[in-house]
Amino acid sequence: MSLEGKVAIITGAGQGIGRGYAHGFSDAGAAVVVADINLSNAENVVEEIVNRGGRAIAVHVDISSETAVKTMVARVVEEYGTIDILINNAALFSALKMKPFTEITVTEWDQVFAINTRGTFLCVREVTPVMKANGGGRIVNISSGVVDDGRPNYLHYLSSKSAINGMTRGLATELGEYGIGINTLSPYGIATEVPRETISESQWSGIVQKQALHVKGSTDSMVGAALFLADEAASFITGQTLHVNGGTLYH
Repeated sequence: MSLEGKVAIITGAGQGIGRGYAHGFSDAGAAVVVADINLSNAENVVEEIVNRGGRAIAVHVDISSETAVKTMVARVVEEYGTIDILINNAALFSALKMKPFTEITVTEWDQVFAINTRGTFLCVREVTPVMKANGGGRIVNISSGVVDDGRPNYLHYLSSKSAINGMTRGLATELGEYGIGINTLSPYGIATEVPRETISESQWSGIVQKQALHVKGSTDSMVGAALFLADEAASFITGQTLHVNGGTLYH
C-alpha cells in the first residue's frame, strides 16, 4: 500500500495498536499525526518515526473534549494543509476493571461513552469539512470483537463499541456523496506491549486455541487491515465492519 503524500491522523497513537498504526502508515509514505492524551508518549512515537526517516507531529488531545478535537484539527491543517485519513483508535479499555454490570457506576459508564463513542463522533465531525473540501477521504473506526461474543463484565465497553458499528453505517450513508469512505475494524485477541490485567497467560492460550489460526494476534495484524481500508484499493468499500480475529468469530 502506498500512502505517499497523504496526511493521516491517528488517535491514541502513543502506545499499543495506535503506535503500530503510526509506524505502519509512516512506512507507507503518509505524514502521520500522532494524537494522544499522553503527549510524552506521542512525542516518543514521533521521535521513533523521524529517526526512521518519516514525517510526523505529536498533538495532545482529549478526544472527549469538543474544544480539544477542534484544536487538533486546526493544528493539523496549519501544519500539513489537509487531512486525508482519520484512524479513530483512541479508547478507554486497558484501564477498565472487569465487573458485573450491576457494579458499574454512572460516572464510569459516562466516561467510557465520552471517550469511546463521543470521541469518535467528534473526530469524524471535525475532519469532515476538510475532507469534503478535498473531494474525499478515508476514515477507519475501531470497534471490538467483544460486541459479537457478548463478553461478560464489560457492558460499558461492549455497549460503547457496539455504538461504533451503528455509527459507521449511518455515517457511510451521509458521507458517501462527498467521496468519503468510512469503515470499522473489529479486533479480537490482539496482544500489544500495554499490560492487560484482565487476561492471564492461560486465558491467552485459550483464546489462541479457540481461533482457526492458532497464533496470537499482534499489532501487525491490525496495521495491514487499516492500511487496506485507508488506501484507494478500498475506495468502493464503505459502511462495513472488517473482523480481525484469527477466525474466532465468523461474519
